[in-house]
Amino acid sequence: MGFLLRYAPKYGKLFAASILFLIIESVCDLLQPTIMARIVDVGVANHDLQVVLNLGGVMLLVTALGALGAVVRNILSSRVAQHFGADLRRDLFTKVQRLSLEELSRFEPASLITRLTNDAAQVQDFVYRLMRIFVRAPILAAGAAVMAIVLSPKMSTVLAVVIPITGLLVFLSLQIGFPYFRRVQQSLDAINRSLREYLSGVRVVKAFNRSAYEKERFAAVSEEAADAAVRAERVMAFFSPAIIFTINMGIVAVLWFGGIAVKDGSLELGKIIAFVNYMTQMLHALMRIFIVFARFVRARASAERINELFAEGSSDASRGGGYAGEMRGAIEFRGVSFAYPGSTGEPILEDISFSVEPGETLGIIGSTGSGKSTLVSLIPGFYHPTAGTITIDGVDVSRWDTGRLRQQIGFVPQKSVLFSGTILDNLRWGDPGATVEEAGEAAAVAQIDDFIASLPQGWDSLVGQQGVNLSGGQKQRLAIARALLKKPAVLILDDCTSALDALTEARIREALRKYTRDMTCIIISQRITSVMAADKILVLDEGRMAGLGPHAELLESCPVYREMYHLQVGRKEAV
Repeated sequence: MGFLLRYAPKYGKLFAASILFLIIESVCDLLQPTIMARIVDVGVANHDLQVVLNLGGVMLLVTALGALGAVVRNILSSRVAQHFGADLRRDLFTKVQRLSLEELSRFEPASLITRLTNDAAQVQDFVYRLMRIFVRAPILAAGAAVMAIVLSPKMSTVLAVVIPITGLLVFLSLQIGFPYFRRVQQSLDAINRSLREYLSGVRVVKAFNRSAYEKERFAAVSEEAADAAVRAERVMAFFSPAIIFTINMGIVAVLWFGGIAVKDGSLELGKIIAFVNYMTQMLHALMRIFIVFARFVRARASAERINELFAEGSSDASRGGGYAGEMRGAIEFRGVSFAYPGSTGEPILEDISFSVEPGETLGIIGSTGSGKSTLVSLIPGFYHPTAGTITIDGVDVSRWDTGRLRQQIGFVPQKSVLFSGTILDNLRWGDPGATVEEAGEAAAVAQIDDFIASLPQGWDSLVGQQGVNLSGGQKQRLAIARALLKKPAVLILDDCTSALDALTEARIREALRKYTRDMTCIIISQRITSVMAADKILVLDEGRMAGLGPHAELLESCPVYREMYHLQVGRKEAV
């Protein structure tokens, strides 16, 4: 749990104050059996009511002081634990945001969700118990042992047997239980994964009438998680009764030998009562230590998973350099090849070279799986080429400040992603300070302004999670408008008009031609009609360049392009 040290400067003082009041509470608890022994051996044995009243008053005062310490300690520990938990979740989310796509691919989304929720909650709970129980329990256990030894060194030989056995049981629980609780956390990943897949594909599930199958699949995953938890608890279930049995046997031994000592007059009855009370305090303290250690086993498994995330290599921000100039939009690929991390097959892209001047439009076309989307993902630095270089305005992409680089690139992915909120909120992702008039201009270019105007609440109309209440075409047009609102130097449209009819797409192309006159545009499409008017067209075939040039030239020189044109448009029109 080394990452906890980063929170020490912020919460160290409150933590120390909590421990101080905890010590006060513990000392008060430890004094009570000794005071009670004095009441029995001096006041009751001598029939001295004044001693009973005086010591009883002292005992009440000590109890009140302990209660006050407990109240303050509870308030402080709750405050520290809750704010620590909030900071931990925030820092984890920030870390996830800073990871590159390459680094994110090493974690399943379901696992990330579990780490930010359940794992963080386990660590938070441990910190809370650390202040409330874990520090207090050793103080009580050690203090009770010391007080018992002071009361009767002879009787304390029982402790020499009880304490080592109990310590061994706690240690074994820590070592044996950890692997089981790690599997519990991994099973929660599987539950989150199954639930996430169902919710994201609920329409497909209903369309194929596979609800019963999904129900069985989720039940199987849930049952596996339950089995993992049962196995973990079954292992831990042995240790708690074993500790109780050991301490109780110690108490029986104290009562046995203490009774003999009282009978022969070598030990007072009050000391036996106090000794038993200290043994009982030790029992409760050691049980609390065991409970905290059981929690620690689970928290340790969660902490390791959190630490894996914190320790993940270089972050997305650190990948960038310090260049933060004003982008003109000149892009050049020189011998670029790329393979996804961990891939053992052929590279996705191989030896790609081309250039685009500021204000030019580049069309990219190719069959499914030819590497079109991967190629444009290299421009904003989502991934980095395994060979070759990519420059923007003559500066290698790796030398650009990542934030500044992406700030000047408008990107519309294949799958349009919208967020919960209003339509205006979603468009302002492109420019948080944009006015309604500026948003309206971008919406008009994307041919979505009439739709927005037809809505009862207009710009304030709510968008469901991931745009569930909008059609595919409406989501695509809103995504285009969002990117245009940035007024970027480079605009990348990754097959983002696939859900539009030919007429609407033609209108968007015409509007874009005027709106993006000063932008460098890269348009990916499966339709040749969408890229025919581009200044250059890059043809990809299985990750390699099959052709580069304007439409007319490619019809003459590129067999792959010519075949695609004939299939889509027809041979007659090509003549």
